Amino acid sequence: MVTTIQLNEDVKKTLDRMKSNKETYEDIIVNLIKSVEKQKKNQEDLLIEGCKEMYADMLKISKEWEGTLMDGLDKNEKWNKL
Repeated sequence: MVTTIQLNEDVKKTLDRMKSNKETYEDIIVNLIKSVEKQKKNQEDLLIEGCKEMYADMLKISKEWEGTLMDGLDKNEKWNKL
């Protein structure tokens, strides 16, 4: 089904500048949509990768600190309440 849409004159001029000889407005719009979808996917992949790296760093730090609380403390030491 073919439909008609209304565009602001500035939008049409921008589309005209993007248009090559044989390219239709639909081609331009579809390519823009694909480009935005690809960019969103790339951002999502980067975010996931960043979270995985942060998680790995947090695990590493956690393992480094594991068991350090009792290092050097005297188990028989009495603590006074203030």
